[in-house]
Amino acid sequence: MAASRSPSERAGPGAAVLFDFGGTLDADGVAWKERVRRLFAHEGVAPEPGEFDAAFYAADDGLTGHVPDTLSFAETVGRLVAGVAAGLGLRDPAIPTRVAARFAGESLAHLGGQRPLLGRLARRYRLGIVSNFYGNLATVCTEAGIAPHFAVLVDSARVGYLKPDPRIFHEALDALEVVPAHAVFVGDSLPRDMGGARGIGMPHIWLTPGTSAGAAPCCPGDRVVHVLGALEALLL
Repeated sequence: MAASRSPSERAGPGAAVLFDFGGTLDADGVAWKERVRRLFAHEGVAPEPGEFDAAFYAADDGLTGHVPDTLSFAETVGRLVAGVAAGLGLRDPAIPTRVAARFAGESLAHLGGQRPLLGRLARRYRLGIVSNFYGNLATVCTEAGIAPHFAVLVDSARVGYLKPDPRIFHEALDALEVVPAHAVFVGDSLPRDMGGARGIGMPHIWLTPGTSAGAAPCCPGDRVVHVLGALEALLL
């Protein structure tokens, strides 16, 4: 009689699909920093790239692990954008208020538009999210109406690891009882998402805007999509 196999070994090829959150599920490959930069520019605020980056990263770091797990998406974005505005020395509170409202509205609308695709994927695969987030990822996904499609949500502020650390990916894979080779990771960041998945031997699909067509993926032969909906042809 053959020895029984563990759940991980029983999982067939293509058993799971893991996603990044920000820039992937809520936008077609455009990172939060770039989106916030564009919205400030729309308001006539266009600092030097280095100055903006410093303000954004300081605000981003200030939120990580320091927000209640019940904080809404709009409040999360509001705090982030307010922090960026403070770092840039803006004195008109109306500007960050408009930027945050537009960012949150666009993100939630985009997330809502992904629900049919996620539903179809969830009928074939076990789905998960692995995100460098602030500690309230579960609340945000519930608010956006996408949480029911995911079997696991891994928030870096909750587990204590940031992508591309292999441990954050294994948190999701272990919960799903899937080995890396039997999953695929979808994300927009080459170093964090693609590099992290590559580091543990997990296949990966790079989501990058159409404006970056021709940019080199992290590995020869990697699959590249420019809108999340293109996963339909690849995975279903």
